[in-house]
Amino acid sequence: MTAQANAKTPGETPLRIGILGLDTSHGEAFTRLLNGESDPWHVPGGRVVCAWPGGSDDIPLSRDRVEGFTTTLREEFGVEMLETPEAVAGQVDALLVAALDARIHPELFERIAIFGKPVFVDKPLALTEGAGRAMHEAAAVAAVPLFSCSALRFAPAWTEALAGMGGRVVVGADIHAPLSLEATQPGYSWYGIHGIEMLLCAMGPGFRSVALHSAGDHELLVADWPDGRIGSVRFNRSGKHHFGGVIHLAEASRFTSVHDHPKPLYVPLVEEIVRFFHTGRAPVTTSQTLEVLRFVDGANACRSS
Repeated sequence: MTAQANAKTPGETPLRIGILGLDTSHGEAFTRLLNGESDPWHVPGGRVVCAWPGGSDDIPLSRDRVEGFTTTLREEFGVEMLETPEAVAGQVDALLVAALDARIHPELFERIAIFGKPVFVDKPLALTEGAGRAMHEAAAVAAVPLFSCSALRFAPAWTEALAGMGGRVVVGADIHAPLSLEATQPGYSWYGIHGIEMLLCAMGPGFRSVALHSAGDHELLVADWPDGRIGSVRFNRSGKHHFGGVIHLAEASRFTSVHDHPKPLYVPLVEEIVRFFHTGRAPVTTSQTLEVLRFVDGANACRSS
């Protein structure tokens, strides 16, 4: 059995998709793009048919939003609510783990992997590199296609800016991003992962070390690569909720705002998810996913020291 054994190919009947966790806006946003055929940014190829609401009582942002998102998906999009993740996995072609609480991602994956369906796990895959590695190892053993990333990896303005480098070497990058914190999720695992993933998309793999400088509501992560390149992520815990960055080439530096693009942020990610569900081929490799978690681990170690 190969990792693509249970994946359908593009052009077939739209896939039946199940969502695990309705405690985040992503579940509603993704369903709206998939099920809302009249939406100008509708993504064809799959339809959310059932879900397990879930929710974590010790995270107010999770606990207090489950009911609202559950009601929206049930009443506006006709999504059936089921009592267990296993019940959802048994009725669909592919699974989308959208649970806000990354502490439960490994357990959820373990419970559904036996069904052999492609699985997308919303960021972060897990809270540590070790836990993420264990999930990928389990996926390989079970021959289950597994994919996870931040939506910022496929943000239209950012991907176009990087494609516009024309193959020239990025000698550095400076990202700015918001940073909210959640006591149950270590440091940058909660929201900081977005800016970190943007940096690694620009700089490429193989960072050597990361250091932290902080003052007031601002935190600056500076990482270096073995070839002498340096990249940074400047986080703001208050004020503007904005993602962007400067990409440095040898001959020029170019600023890009993630928000300066007509295509909504989530659309490219949902397109990638549907393509992955059909083919079983993840657009982000295991090594890329684990590199993001390794960076988060290093940054969190700096933050707690």
